[in-house]
This record gives sequence, C-alpha cells and structure tokens, in this order.
Amino acid sequence: MGIKIPSESQDFDSNLTTPLNPPTIGMDPLPPSAIASGRSYWRFSKQDFYPEPTFQNLSTYVSALSKTPYRVKDRLLGRSSEAEELIECKKQSENEMKKCLTWWDLMWLGFGSVVGSGIFSITGQEAHNDAGPAIVLSYAVSGLSALLSVFCYTEFAVEIPIAGGSFSFLRIELGDFVAFIAAGNILLEGLVGAAGLGRSWTSYFASIFSNNPDFLRIRVNSFAEGFNLLDPLAVVVLAVANGIAMTGTKRTSILNYVSSILSAVVIVFVIVVGFVHGKAENLGPFFPYGAEGVFTAAAVVYWSYTGFDMVANMAEEVKNPSRDIPIGLVGSMSMITVVYCLMSLALVMMVKYTQIDVNAAYSVAFVGIGMKWAKYLVSIVALKGMTTSLLVGSMGQARYTTQIARSHMIPPYFSLVHPKTGTPIYATLLITTGSCILAFFSSLDVLSSVLSFSTLFIFMLMAVALLVRRYYVKDFTPKCDTIKFVISLFVIFGSSIGIMILWSSNYRGWIGYVVTVFLWFLGTLGMALTSKHRIPKVWGVPLVPWLPSLSIAMNLFLIGSLGIVAIWRFVICSAVMLVYYVLAGVHATYDMARVVDEQALKLEQGKGDSSAGTL
Repeated sequence: MGIKIPSESQDFDSNLTTPLNPPTIGMDPLPPSAIASGRSYWRFSKQDFYPEPTFQNLSTYVSALSKTPYRVKDRLLGRSSEAEELIECKKQSENEMKKCLTWWDLMWLGFGSVVGSGIFSITGQEAHNDAGPAIVLSYAVSGLSALLSVFCYTEFAVEIPIAGGSFSFLRIELGDFVAFIAAGNILLEGLVGAAGLGRSWTSYFASIFSNNPDFLRIRVNSFAEGFNLLDPLAVVVLAVANGIAMTGTKRTSILNYVSSILSAVVIVFVIVVGFVHGKAENLGPFFPYGAEGVFTAAAVVYWSYTGFDMVANMAEEVKNPSRDIPIGLVGSMSMITVVYCLMSLALVMMVKYTQIDVNAAYSVAFVGIGMKWAKYLVSIVALKGMTTSLLVGSMGQARYTTQIARSHMIPPYFSLVHPKTGTPIYATLLITTGSCILAFFSSLDVLSSVLSFSTLFIFMLMAVALLVRRYYVKDFTPKCDTIKFVISLFVIFGSSIGIMILWSSNYRGWIGYVVTVFLWFLGTLGMALTSKHRIPKVWGVPLVPWLPSLSIAMNLFLIGSLGIVAIWRFVICSAVMLVYYVLAGVHATYDMARVVDEQALKLEQGKGDSSAGTL
C-alpha cells in the first residue's frame, strides 16, 4: 500500500490569515470602493438578495429555467475547492469573523452544546424499556459512533477552517448537489431542534412549579391538535439566547464555559451520590432485553451526543486550528462519553431498572434515597444544559447558514458579517425567526424522527467524504486506483445497508450477519490495499479506511433502527428542498461558478501575458 502526494498546485495551505479583499464575486454591481467608503451593514434591496444574472428580470429567469436540465447536470458533480471556500466565498461576508477561540473554548462549547436535558430524560426511559442496566453499554456504543464522526469532522476542520463545517467539506469532496441536500437537512434540523429545545425549556421550568408541563402554555381549542398549545416563553428564551450569540463569539463562549463548569460540578455530585447509595444487586440481570435492547437503546440515546457539529462550524474563529480543533473536539467528546456512561451506571445502581420512573428518573431516584432537594439540582442542570445548547446551536447554525449564503445556495444577504461584533447577524436572525415561529405553535412530535435521520445521514456522508479526500484527487489519481476505490466503497455501502436491513427486519439468524460483516471486511480491506493519494498536512484520522468505514456502517445501522416512517419523512422533506433547488438554488450556484471560472481564466491569461512580456 503506497501513499502518493498530489502536486504542489493541489496541496493548498489552508491556514490563511491574510485580511479579506473587497468582494470580487460581489452581491452588488457597486465597485469595491463602495465598501471602503463606509457602506452601511444595515441595508435591504433585491440586489442584496438575488445579485446573480439569472434573477435580474423575468425574461432572464424564464431563460434560465429553460436551461435547468443542463444546469442541474453541470452542478450535480461540480466540486468546490479549498481555495474557493477559504478565500473567494469569505469575500461575500465583506468583514471577517474574529479569531478569538482556543481549545479551552472549544472543549466547553462542545460540553455546553451536547450535554443538555437528554441525559436526564432519555436515560431512565431507555433503561426501563429497552436496555436495563446495560444502558451503560448503549451509551458506550453511541459514544463510539459519535467519536468516529468527530474524527472525520476534525480532520476536515483542521485543514479547512471555515464557518461552513460539513457543508463546505461535502461541497469540496462530493459536489454541490450532495452538499445542498445536506445543507437543507441541517438547516431543518437547526430550526426544529432549536424550537424543540425552547419548548422543552418551558416544560422543565413549569415542572418546578407544577406537575403539568403545559402549565405555562396557552391552549387554543380552535387550532389543530399538536399546534394548539402556544408557547410564548419558548419564544422569549430563543430570542434571548440568539440575542446573546449575536453580541460576540468570545462573550458567548465565556458565558458558556462558566455555566458549564458549574453544571459539571453538579453532574459529578450526581455520579458520586449514585455510587455511594447504589447497590450492586440492582445490576442483575445485566442484559434483561438481550443485545437487541442494547442497540435499540443506543439508537435513541445517540441524540444525547449530537451538537458537536455546531462547534466544528466555528473553525473559522479558532486562533490555532491545527492545535485547538483536535484537542477541543476530540477531548470534549471523550469527556462527554465517560460522563454519560458514569451517569447512566449511577442511575441503574441507585434504582432497579424495573422501578425507574421514565418521566423523571433522576429526580425520583434522589427522592427514594431521602434527598428530595436534589431533584431541584437536576432541573437546574437540565435548564442550564438546554440554555447552553441553544447558545452554541445558535452560533453554529448561524455560521453554517453564512457559508451556505456565501455559495449563493440561499440569498448572499445572509452571509454578511457585522464589522463590529464579527458575527453573522442576518443569518442569526433568520434562524431565530424560523425557530421562534415553530416553537410558538408546534409540539414538533412529527418532525423529531426526521431530525434523527438527517443527523445520521450527514455523519455518514462525512465519513464517505473523508475516504474520497484520502483516495481520490482529481486529475491525479490513476484510473485503476479510482476503479478499485469505487468498487471497495460500493461493497462497504452494500454490506452496511445489508446489515441495516437484516436488523430492522428483525432477522436474528447468525448466517446473514456473518456474510454481510465479512463483505464489509473485504470491502474495507480492498480499500486499505489501494494507494492513498493525499495525506493530512497537520492532523488526520487514524486507521484509515477502517475507522471511516466503521462510521459508515454504524450510522447506517442506527438509521435502520429508526423505522420506515422516519425514512419516508426524510424523503418527503428532501423532495421539498429539491423543488427550491430546481427553481432557485441551482441557477444561483451555476451563475457564480461561471463567474469564478471566468476570473480564473483571466488570471491565467494575465500570467501568460506577463510571462510573454518578460521574455
């Protein structure tokens, strides 16, 4: 197995610190001097939203629609580049985001984003219904899967420290179309996830004063069921959290890690008390529901680990990406996995799994050992966890939205960065408005499984993108290596889907699993024997292709645990997104790709003319 290194032109140094130039792919026909003359950040015009040639007037738009098949074909496999994402796209924001984050900030941003109310609400439910005392193994399995995804995110974020996170990474390696599908699903996840956190915040706060979680909501009987409990408090909480996020990244980070450290102290208290008052006999039988119960619970508790991708979205604001991002992301996820395993073990030691209260597991457990006051600590930590999740989620989603707008997949107006705060205020307002509307009206029960599918789907794509990055370099990888890589990836995918189908169809015979796992092993081995054509410049995922291949298999396996309904909801949501893509997104990105190509051609011609003049 060899490693071939691409030529110098393909080895792009991503650690760029030079100031931004005025936009050359501008949102506006004004010359660059318009920015230098103090053009106001607070502006609102059609040209700010749709500056592309396609949208200049009705006739140009109709003409563009007639060319939709050609443009879709062009953008289907059209790939961005590191230079485009790190330099050209950033010019759309007109001002730089401030580089103010260190590994310490990232560590606690990860903790604040991931450790919310899930550990308190889901653990008791899954220990009682699915896993029993083996819930600790469910958290370990989910933590391993999340850590594999963190590895993939970290390698990309170190080499391409840009606000777009997975959107930019997928756009570079898998093309515009795949990146758009991922972007649409992540934006949906951000909106609905924030709205869900807002409503959960209201429920937890109400539980302090009443046994009715809807105590602080307004019932409107004339509205449809599921949309008839209005939640003004959730709107206030979302508005405050997003308002803080807009004031500055460093300020928000300090607020997050101070509150996260305090909640970590309470979590340590919960663990210590659990072990002191726990009984070893409560751990038997350890596997009351068998291996099936462990994996079913793992698919559910996985969502307690989501949120780290929001931290990866802030790579553009990290002072030293090559050092801070690996320590911050990998360190925080490792710490969170250990914390979750210890907390779940403490619960099943304090209370027999059959006697766990599925609605308030920890609070009732503390009451059972004579520490009724401790239940208020649990509520406070849960409220704090949801608040910091909202803060970090707001920051991450806004930066994700910013990079999507920089590519013109959504109006570039939302890519503008405020010159004083260094934050994308318009993008934050977009996320805030959408999540507040959803939180005010909707109970979000129907959309919850869509979010689960979207998250796993994108994590799986990130593992694929990492393999593509290591094994395929355009115009450099030999055809024979490309064929071997594609065949190996196909076998990995096919075998992973086979395992998913076997498990979701309740097949429990060992022959099917042995065959599919063996095929997965052969596919991964075949890729391992294929020459790599890129090596990471700073930090890389270890054991490639084994760890990314395992990540693909685990994410697909967990997707299979969600059921057919979740898959159909994902398909329907993606179909709706495709309508927007065909009507607007593909035309805007096609126009911008042409502008970039023309600029590159002029640059090459200029270099040629300069060389000729020298001669």
